[in-house]
Amino acid sequence: MDVRNQSDFEEWKVEGEKLTQKNIPYFELLEGVDGLVSELPSDKDILVVCAKEGSSVMISEMLSEKGIDVFYLEGGMKAWSEHVEPIKLGDLNGKGELYQFVRIGKGCLSYMVLSNGEAAIIDSTRMIDKYTTFAKEKEVKIIHTIDTHLHADHISGGRKLAEQTGGYYWLPPRDAEEVTFHYERLQDGSQLTVGSSTIDIKAIHTPGHTIGSTSLIIDGMYLLTGDILFIDSIGRPDLAGKAKSWGDDLRDSLYNKYKDLSGELIVLPAHFMIMKELNEDGTVAKKLSKLYEENHGLNMDEEAFTKSVTTNLPPQPNSYQEIRETNLGKISPDAEQQREMEIGPNRCAIR
Repeated sequence: MDVRNQSDFEEWKVEGEKLTQKNIPYFELLEGVDGLVSELPSDKDILVVCAKEGSSVMISEMLSEKGIDVFYLEGGMKAWSEHVEPIKLGDLNGKGELYQFVRIGKGCLSYMVLSNGEAAIIDSTRMIDKYTTFAKEKEVKIIHTIDTHLHADHISGGRKLAEQTGGYYWLPPRDAEEVTFHYERLQDGSQLTVGSSTIDIKAIHTPGHTIGSTSLIIDGMYLLTGDILFIDSIGRPDLAGKAKSWGDDLRDSLYNKYKDLSGELIVLPAHFMIMKELNEDGTVAKKLSKLYEENHGLNMDEEAFTKSVTTNLPPQPNSYQEIRETNLGKISPDAEQQREMEIGPNRCAIR
Protein backbone atom coordinates (compact mmCIF):
# COMPACT_ATOMS: atom_id res chain seq x y z
CA MET A 1 0.00 0.00 0.00
CA ASP A 2 1.67 3.18 -1.26
CA VAL A 3 0.67 6.29 0.68
CA ARG A 4 2.45 8.85 -1.53
CA ASN A 5 0.62 11.26 -3.82
CA GLN A 6 -1.01 9.65 -6.84
CA SER A 7 1.32 11.38 -9.32
CA ASP A 8 4.43 10.10 -7.51
CA PHE A 9 2.97 6.60 -7.36
CA GLU A 10 2.11 6.53 -11.07
CA GLU A 11 5.57 7.71 -12.07
CA TRP A 12 7.58 5.25 -9.96
CA LYS A 13 6.62 2.44 -7.61
CA VAL A 14 7.64 -0.88 -6.13
CA GLU A 15 6.90 -3.51 -8.76
CA GLY A 16 6.78 -7.29 -8.98
CA GLU A 17 4.72 -10.04 -10.54
CA LYS A 18 3.42 -11.25 -7.18
CA LEU A 19 2.45 -7.82 -5.85
CA THR A 20 -1.03 -6.36 -5.56
CA GLN A 21 -0.82 -2.59 -5.33
CA LYS A 22 -3.04 0.00 -3.72
CA ASN A 23 -2.41 3.75 -3.62
CA ILE A 24 -4.07 5.92 -0.97
CA PRO A 25 -2.34 9.24 -0.17
CA TYR A 26 -1.58 9.42 3.55
CA PHE A 27 -3.45 12.72 3.98
CA GLU A 28 -6.69 10.91 3.11
CA LEU A 29 -6.11 8.66 6.14
CA LEU A 30 -5.30 11.30 8.73
CA GLU A 31 -8.83 11.15 10.16
CA GLY A 32 -8.62 7.38 10.61
CA VAL A 33 -8.23 4.06 8.80
CA ASP A 34 -11.59 2.45 9.69
CA GLY A 35 -12.79 2.56 6.09
CA LEU A 36 -9.53 1.05 4.85
CA VAL A 37 -9.45 -1.96 7.17
CA SER A 38 -12.23 -3.82 5.39
CA GLU A 39 -10.53 -3.30 2.02
CA LEU A 40 -7.26 -4.96 3.00
CA PRO A 41 -6.74 -8.64 2.12
CA SER A 42 -6.49 -11.01 5.05
CA ASP A 43 -4.40 -13.60 3.19
CA LYS A 44 -1.51 -11.35 2.11
CA ASP A 45 1.39 -9.58 3.82
CA ILE A 46 0.77 -5.85 3.82
CA LEU A 47 3.68 -3.46 3.23
CA VAL A 48 3.13 0.28 3.61
CA VAL A 49 5.40 2.47 1.47
CA CYS A 50 6.10 6.21 1.34
CA ALA A 51 8.91 8.45 0.11
CA LYS A 52 11.20 8.48 3.15
CA GLU A 53 9.51 6.26 5.81
CA GLY A 54 7.76 8.72 8.12
CA SER A 55 4.25 8.58 6.66
CA SER A 56 4.32 4.81 6.30
CA VAL A 57 5.30 4.42 9.97
CA MET A 58 2.35 6.56 10.99
CA ILE A 59 -0.16 4.68 8.82
CA SER A 60 1.28 1.31 9.91
CA GLU A 61 0.82 2.24 13.55
CA MET A 62 -2.78 3.29 12.88
CA LEU A 63 -3.48 -0.05 11.18
CA SER A 64 -1.76 -2.00 13.95
CA GLU A 65 -4.06 -0.35 16.48
CA LYS A 66 -6.95 -1.82 14.48
CA GLY A 67 -5.48 -5.31 14.78
CA ILE A 68 -3.94 -5.45 11.29
CA ASP A 69 -0.57 -7.20 11.00
CA VAL A 70 1.38 -4.78 8.82
CA PHE A 71 4.94 -3.92 7.77
CA TYR A 72 6.48 -0.70 6.48
CA LEU A 73 9.39 -0.19 4.08
CA GLU A 74 12.35 1.03 6.11
CA GLY A 75 13.82 4.11 4.47
CA GLY A 76 10.93 4.38 2.01
CA MET A 77 11.34 4.65 -1.73
CA LYS A 78 14.75 6.26 -1.26
CA ALA A 79 16.01 3.04 0.31
CA TRP A 80 14.26 0.97 -2.36
CA SER A 81 16.13 2.99 -4.98
CA GLU A 82 19.47 2.07 -3.41
CA HIS A 83 19.00 -1.67 -2.91
CA VAL A 84 21.56 -3.62 -4.97
CA GLU A 85 21.64 -7.42 -5.26
CA PRO A 86 24.57 -9.36 -6.83
CA ILE A 87 23.60 -12.39 -8.92
CA LYS A 88 26.05 -14.77 -10.58
CA LEU A 89 25.70 -14.86 -14.36
CA GLY A 90 28.14 -17.68 -14.94
CA ASP A 91 31.70 -18.96 -15.15
CA LEU A 92 34.01 -17.55 -17.80
CA ASN A 93 36.18 -19.52 -20.18
CA GLY A 94 39.32 -18.08 -18.65
CA LYS A 95 38.63 -19.48 -15.17
CA GLY A 96 36.79 -16.48 -13.86
CA GLU A 97 33.27 -15.44 -12.87
CA LEU A 98 30.84 -12.72 -13.90
CA TYR A 99 28.26 -11.16 -11.56
CA GLN A 100 25.39 -8.82 -12.35
CA PHE A 101 24.48 -6.29 -9.66
CA VAL A 102 20.75 -5.59 -9.96
CA ARG A 103 19.51 -2.27 -8.60
CA ILE A 104 15.89 -3.32 -8.69
CA GLY A 105 14.22 -0.05 -7.66
CA LYS A 106 16.09 2.07 -10.22
CA GLY A 107 16.47 -0.49 -13.01
CA CYS A 108 20.27 -0.06 -13.05
CA LEU A 109 22.59 -2.98 -13.86
CA SER A 110 26.30 -3.10 -13.11
CA TYR A 111 28.85 -5.89 -13.37
CA MET A 112 31.88 -7.44 -11.69
CA VAL A 113 34.39 -9.62 -13.51
CA LEU A 114 36.45 -11.81 -11.16
CA SER A 115 39.58 -13.79 -12.01
CA ASN A 116 42.68 -14.93 -10.16
CA GLY A 117 42.39 -12.47 -7.29
CA GLU A 118 41.50 -9.44 -9.43
CA ALA A 119 38.25 -7.73 -10.41
CA ALA A 120 36.82 -5.14 -12.78
CA ILE A 121 33.59 -3.19 -12.15
CA ILE A 122 31.48 -1.93 -15.05
CA ASP A 123 28.86 0.87 -14.77
CA SER A 124 29.08 1.16 -11.00
CA THR A 125 26.32 2.83 -8.98
CA ARG A 126 27.30 5.51 -6.43
CA MET A 127 26.82 2.96 -3.60
CA ILE A 128 30.38 1.69 -3.93
CA ASP A 129 30.33 -0.20 -0.65
CA LYS A 130 28.22 -2.84 -2.43
CA TYR A 131 31.22 -3.68 -4.61
CA THR A 132 34.01 -3.31 -2.07
CA THR A 133 32.19 -5.53 0.41
CA PHE A 134 31.54 -8.18 -2.26
CA ALA A 135 35.15 -7.99 -3.49
CA LYS A 136 36.37 -8.53 0.07
CA GLU A 137 34.11 -11.56 0.43
CA LYS A 138 35.50 -12.96 -2.83
CA GLU A 139 39.08 -12.06 -1.83
CA VAL A 140 39.75 -10.05 -4.99
CA LYS A 141 41.32 -6.64 -5.60
CA ILE A 142 39.46 -4.18 -7.82
CA ILE A 143 41.96 -3.06 -10.49
CA HIS A 144 39.61 -1.52 -13.10
CA THR A 145 36.40 0.48 -12.94
CA ILE A 146 34.74 1.20 -16.28
CA ASP A 147 31.84 3.34 -17.44
CA THR A 148 30.48 2.40 -20.85
CA HIS A 149 29.36 6.03 -21.31
CA LEU A 150 28.74 9.24 -19.39
CA HIS A 151 25.59 8.40 -17.42
CA ALA A 152 22.74 10.91 -17.19
CA ASP A 153 20.19 8.98 -15.10
CA HIS A 154 22.33 7.96 -12.14
CA ILE A 155 25.55 9.06 -10.46
CA SER A 156 28.47 6.84 -11.30
CA GLY A 157 30.61 5.42 -8.52
CA GLY A 158 33.38 4.43 -10.92
CA ARG A 159 35.81 7.29 -10.29
CA LYS A 160 35.33 7.20 -6.51
CA LEU A 161 35.71 3.43 -6.50
CA ALA A 162 38.96 3.67 -8.44
CA GLU A 163 40.30 6.30 -6.03
CA GLN A 164 39.42 4.14 -3.02
CA THR A 165 40.87 0.90 -4.41
CA GLY A 166 43.86 2.32 -6.28
CA GLY A 167 42.53 0.97 -9.59
CA TYR A 168 42.20 2.57 -13.02
CA TYR A 169 39.07 4.47 -14.03
CA TRP A 170 38.12 4.07 -17.72
CA LEU A 171 35.75 6.34 -19.67
CA PRO A 172 35.18 6.87 -23.43
CA PRO A 173 37.14 10.05 -24.32
CA ARG A 174 34.41 11.44 -26.59
CA ASP A 175 32.12 11.54 -23.52
CA ALA A 176 34.87 13.01 -21.36
CA GLU A 177 35.82 16.25 -23.13
CA GLU A 178 34.57 18.33 -20.17
CA VAL A 179 35.76 16.17 -17.26
CA THR A 180 37.80 17.77 -14.49
CA PHE A 181 39.73 14.66 -13.45
CA HIS A 182 42.21 12.12 -14.78
CA TYR A 183 40.87 8.99 -16.47
CA GLU A 184 42.01 6.19 -18.75
CA ARG A 185 40.78 6.40 -22.35
CA LEU A 186 38.34 3.60 -23.21
CA GLN A 187 38.55 3.51 -26.99
CA ASP A 188 37.57 1.23 -29.85
CA GLY A 189 39.88 -1.76 -29.65
CA SER A 190 41.01 -1.14 -26.07
CA GLN A 191 41.86 -4.45 -24.41
CA LEU A 192 41.82 -4.77 -20.62
CA THR A 193 42.80 -7.86 -18.67
CA VAL A 194 41.71 -9.21 -15.32
CA GLY A 195 43.54 -12.00 -13.55
CA SER A 196 46.99 -12.03 -15.16
CA SER A 197 45.64 -11.89 -18.73
CA THR A 198 43.13 -14.64 -18.01
CA ILE A 199 40.01 -12.59 -18.81
CA ASP A 200 39.89 -10.21 -21.77
CA ILE A 201 37.61 -7.17 -21.92
CA LYS A 202 37.46 -5.77 -25.46
CA ALA A 203 35.95 -2.33 -26.22
CA ILE A 204 33.83 -1.53 -29.30
CA HIS A 205 32.80 2.07 -30.01
CA THR A 206 29.01 1.98 -30.45
CA PRO A 207 27.75 5.59 -30.38
CA GLY A 208 24.09 6.55 -30.36
CA HIS A 209 22.96 7.00 -26.77
CA THR A 210 25.99 9.23 -26.25
CA ILE A 211 28.67 10.10 -28.79
CA GLY A 212 31.20 8.02 -26.87
CA SER A 213 29.06 5.01 -25.92
CA THR A 214 31.26 1.91 -25.90
CA SER A 215 30.24 -1.75 -25.68
CA LEU A 216 32.39 -4.42 -24.06
CA ILE A 217 32.90 -8.05 -25.05
CA ILE A 218 33.96 -10.09 -22.04
CA ASP A 219 35.92 -13.30 -22.62
CA GLY A 220 34.20 -13.81 -25.99
CA MET A 221 30.99 -14.76 -24.17
CA TYR A 222 29.12 -11.63 -23.06
CA LEU A 223 28.26 -8.34 -24.76
CA LEU A 224 27.83 -5.42 -22.35
CA THR A 225 25.78 -2.92 -24.32
CA GLY A 226 25.57 -0.01 -21.87
CA ASP A 227 22.51 2.06 -22.81
CA ILE A 228 22.60 1.26 -26.54
CA LEU A 229 20.55 -1.95 -26.47
CA PHE A 230 18.20 -3.32 -23.83
CA ILE A 231 16.24 -6.57 -23.68
CA ASP A 232 12.91 -5.07 -24.72
CA SER A 233 13.94 -1.68 -26.12
CA ILE A 234 16.77 0.45 -27.50
CA GLY A 235 18.65 3.47 -26.17
CA ARG A 236 17.49 7.05 -26.67
CA PRO A 237 19.73 9.43 -28.65
CA ASP A 238 18.22 12.78 -27.61
CA LEU A 239 19.70 13.67 -24.23
CA ALA A 240 22.19 16.10 -25.79
CA GLY A 241 19.60 17.59 -28.14
CA LYS A 242 21.00 15.70 -31.13
CA ALA A 243 18.31 13.10 -31.71
CA LYS A 244 18.67 12.99 -35.51
CA SER A 245 22.46 12.80 -35.84
CA TRP A 246 22.92 10.54 -32.84
CA GLY A 247 19.94 8.50 -34.05
CA ASP A 248 21.88 7.76 -37.22
CA ASP A 249 24.83 6.65 -35.08
CA LEU A 250 22.48 4.51 -33.00
CA ARG A 251 21.11 2.75 -36.07
CA ASP A 252 24.63 2.07 -37.36
CA SER A 253 25.65 0.59 -34.00
CA LEU A 254 22.58 -1.62 -33.74
CA TYR A 255 22.06 -2.62 -37.36
CA ASN A 256 25.68 -2.86 -38.55
CA LYS A 257 28.26 -3.13 -35.76
CA TYR A 258 26.23 -5.52 -33.62
CA LYS A 259 25.17 -7.50 -36.72
CA ASP A 260 28.82 -8.33 -37.35
CA LEU A 261 29.12 -9.94 -33.91
CA SER A 262 28.29 -13.52 -32.97
CA GLY A 263 24.62 -14.11 -32.24
CA GLU A 264 25.74 -16.41 -29.42
CA LEU A 265 26.96 -13.45 -27.35
CA ILE A 266 24.79 -12.89 -24.28
CA VAL A 267 23.60 -9.29 -24.13
CA LEU A 268 23.98 -7.59 -20.74
CA PRO A 269 22.57 -4.03 -20.71
CA ALA A 270 23.19 -1.26 -18.18
CA HIS A 271 19.45 -0.94 -17.43
CA PHE A 272 16.13 -2.68 -17.60
CA MET A 273 12.83 -0.88 -18.05
CA ILE A 274 10.09 -3.31 -17.02
CA MET A 275 9.93 -6.31 -14.70
CA LYS A 276 9.22 -8.80 -17.49
CA GLU A 277 12.78 -8.26 -18.74
CA LEU A 278 14.06 -10.17 -15.70
CA ASN A 279 14.71 -13.88 -16.09
CA GLU A 280 13.41 -16.38 -13.52
CA ASP A 281 16.72 -16.22 -11.63
CA GLY A 282 16.49 -12.43 -11.39
CA THR A 283 19.15 -11.70 -14.03
CA VAL A 284 18.69 -9.52 -17.09
CA ALA A 285 20.35 -11.27 -20.03
CA LYS A 286 19.51 -12.73 -23.44
CA LYS A 287 21.38 -13.93 -26.52
CA LEU A 288 21.98 -11.33 -29.22
CA SER A 289 20.37 -13.60 -31.83
CA LYS A 290 17.15 -13.73 -29.79
CA LEU A 291 17.05 -9.96 -29.53
CA TYR A 292 17.27 -9.66 -33.31
CA GLU A 293 14.21 -11.90 -33.42
CA GLU A 294 12.20 -10.31 -30.61
CA ASN A 295 13.27 -6.69 -29.99
CA HIS A 296 11.13 -4.38 -32.12
CA GLY A 297 13.87 -1.74 -32.12
CA LEU A 298 16.09 -4.08 -34.12
CA ASN A 299 13.46 -4.81 -36.78
CA MET A 300 12.44 -1.47 -38.32
CA ASP A 301 13.15 0.06 -41.70
CA GLU A 302 15.19 3.25 -41.70
CA GLU A 303 12.24 5.64 -41.93
CA ALA A 304 10.35 3.98 -39.06
CA PHE A 305 13.52 3.83 -36.97
CA THR A 306 14.26 7.53 -37.45
CA LYS A 307 10.71 8.44 -36.50
CA SER A 308 10.80 6.27 -33.39
CA VAL A 309 14.01 7.85 -32.04
CA THR A 310 13.10 11.47 -32.81
CA THR A 311 9.39 11.78 -31.99
CA ASN A 312 7.15 11.04 -29.00
CA LEU A 313 10.13 10.50 -26.75
CA PRO A 314 9.63 9.82 -23.03
CA PRO A 315 10.38 12.56 -20.48
CA GLN A 316 14.06 13.08 -19.82
CA PRO A 317 15.53 11.60 -16.61
CA ASN A 318 15.00 13.56 -13.41
CA SER A 319 17.86 16.01 -12.73
CA TYR A 320 19.78 14.62 -15.70
CA GLN A 321 21.76 17.83 -16.28
CA GLU A 322 22.91 17.89 -12.64
CA ILE A 323 23.73 14.18 -12.79
CA ARG A 324 25.83 14.70 -15.94
CA GLU A 325 27.69 17.59 -14.27
CA THR A 326 28.34 15.41 -11.22
CA ASN A 327 29.70 12.61 -13.39
CA LEU A 328 31.89 15.15 -15.21
CA GLY A 329 33.29 16.34 -11.87
CA LYS A 330 31.90 19.87 -12.33
CA ILE A 331 29.76 19.81 -9.17
CA SER A 332 30.04 17.85 -5.93
CA PRO A 333 26.61 17.41 -4.31
CA ASP A 334 26.52 15.87 -0.85
CA ALA A 335 25.11 12.41 -0.18
CA GLU A 336 21.54 13.57 0.48
CA GLN A 337 21.54 15.77 -2.61
CA GLN A 338 22.71 12.81 -4.68
CA ARG A 339 19.86 10.69 -3.35
CA GLU A 340 17.35 13.39 -4.26
CA MET A 341 18.80 13.74 -7.76
CA GLU A 342 18.29 10.05 -8.46
CA ILE A 343 14.70 9.78 -7.22
CA GLY A 344 12.43 8.31 -9.88
CA PRO A 345 12.68 5.74 -12.67
CA ASN A 346 15.45 5.59 -15.25
CA ARG A 347 14.41 6.89 -18.66
CA CYS A 348 17.21 5.76 -20.95
CA ALA A 349 15.11 3.76 -23.40
CA ILE A 350 12.73 4.14 -26.32
CA ARG A 351 10.12 1.39 -26.40
